[in-house]
Amino acid sequence: MAQFECAAILFDLDGVLVDSTRSVSRQWRRWAEENGIDPQSAVALTHGVRTIDTVRILAPHLNAEEETRKIEEREANDRDDVEVMPGAQELLRSLPKGSWCIVTSGTRKVAASRLQAGHLPAPDVMVTGTDVANGKPHPEPYLKGAQLLGVKPRDCMVIEDAPAGIRAAHAGGMKVIALRTTFPEAELKEADAVVETLANVRVSSANGVLKIEV
Repeated sequence: MAQFECAAILFDLDGVLVDSTRSVSRQWRRWAEENGIDPQSAVALTHGVRTIDTVRILAPHLNAEEETRKIEEREANDRDDVEVMPGAQELLRSLPKGSWCIVTSGTRKVAASRLQAGHLPAPDVMVTGTDVANGKPHPEPYLKGAQLLGVKPRDCMVIEDAPAGIRAAHAGGMKVIALRTTFPEAELKEADAVVETLANVRVSSANGVLKIEV
C-alpha cells in the first residue's frame, strides 16, 4: 500500500471519472472514414490528447479549428454508453469543497455533457483543452489547474489514465496516480502509483491536508 499527502487532487476526466471510450471511438471512426484516414490509427491517437492536436497530426491539410468543432459537437451529443467509473461518485463526494478540479483535453461542452450523463458533481474549477495554449503532455493544463485552485504544484496529486497526462503532471512537478482503465500497466510505469480504478483510492482530510491511500 502506498500513502501520499497533498492539498488538492486534479482529475483527468475520460478514463478516470467517466468511461466514454465507446462514444469517443464511434465519433473518431466516423470522422476518420469521412476523411479517408485509417480509423484505428485515429482512435489510437486520441487518448489524453486534445482534439485539435490529434486533427493536426492526422490531417494537416484540413482546417483544424473547423474539424475540431465538428468532432467535439458530435461527442457532446453522443452520450450513449457513457458510464461512471467505479468509485468516482463516492470519492468526489468525500472531498472537501475546493480541494479538487478536473483537467481534461476535451472542451467544456463535452466535459459538461459527460458529467451530466454520469450524474457527477461539477467542480468549481475545470480546465479544458480550449483553456490552454498547449495540451498534454505539456504541463500547462495541470499548472493552470493548480493556479486556479490556489495550490502549489508540488502540493497537488494528479489522477490520470494516459501516458500523456502522466508526463504532463510530472513536468509540472506533481505526483501521479495512474488507473489501469485505458492503457496496460507497462505504459503507466512513470506514475508514482498504479491502481485498477478509483475504487482502490481512499482519501481522508484534516486541517487542509488530504491523505491518500492506494
